[in-house]
Amino acid sequence: MSSAVFSTQLVSAAATCYASPVVHTFIQANTDGRLHDAAKASISPLNRGFLYGDAIYEVWRTFDGVAFTFDEHWRRLEASARALHMALPFTRDELFSQIRRTARAFFKTVGAKPELYIRLQVTRGAGAIGLDTRLADRASFVILVQSLKEVPPEKRAKGLKLSLATSLHRNHPLTLNPAWKTGNYLNNLLCLREALARGADEVVMTSLRGEITEAAVSNLFFVKGRTVVTPRLQAGILSGITRRFILGTVAPRAGVKTVEKRVSVTDLAGFDECFLSGTTKGIAPVCAVDRQRFRVGKATVTASLNVAYAAAAKEHVAKHGDLRIA
Repeated sequence: MSSAVFSTQLVSAAATCYASPVVHTFIQANTDGRLHDAAKASISPLNRGFLYGDAIYEVWRTFDGVAFTFDEHWRRLEASARALHMALPFTRDELFSQIRRTARAFFKTVGAKPELYIRLQVTRGAGAIGLDTRLADRASFVILVQSLKEVPPEKRAKGLKLSLATSLHRNHPLTLNPAWKTGNYLNNLLCLREALARGADEVVMTSLRGEITEAAVSNLFFVKGRTVVTPRLQAGILSGITRRFILGTVAPRAGVKTVEKRVSVTDLAGFDECFLSGTTKGIAPVCAVDRQRFRVGKATVTASLNVAYAAAAKEHVAKHGDLRIA
């Protein structure tokens, strides 16, 4: 694919004027180097990721066949491993080699080369039943590769609907720190379940102090005038790779000021726009958080950020041809 075509696709996506790509249902797996259909069992019932959520993970997507922000995700994986006192079973280059091998097996099976969703999970391994980490034998990994499922065009055009979780709050950083990307997602899962039951697309989770933190699998941003506001890391959130890309690269490129600060539920009425960010979402506009409405459309700061994101992503991919998978 030429860079001109790639740029056009990204900008079109930002403007919500693109057609949905073909999504293949097959999922290719790689368990500790063994390639197989993800529908086939591959780990021991004694695996600690299965028994206790004793695991860490990362997700990548491809742009024009290149693993986007690969090294940024790798460094966060290393940080999560250190936090859990877990040894990674591979080097950075060994991991990429396994990801490329898994992706090519996926391409061969589906007979096409769509953009990819790549998920890596690393567990402490298996062993005797018990919480003691010394019972684990050795670290184990599973890589999953499937077609990238993007936010539907109609959702981008109208904006996503969010709802505040009221029955549960975000984990406090001094309990299980949300900054660690672990295999334990019950907090996010149950908060999201509550929001979905009310007809929302995503959830807004708050801390025990009532501070807005993040969505179930995305970071949150708000816009007032030409200023973008996002919850501070100290609120207890994941330091999203796309969040960092927006703050450090995209917003300056779009001429937009950014602020990281405490955001409360009562602050929502003072914002003009809202959007989510994430590896697979990019920048996704939000039309409402419960009854609080936000502006969506071409003449918004969110739309201008989407265009800047497309251009920045194109440049990033051009600089990282060594991370090409397709």
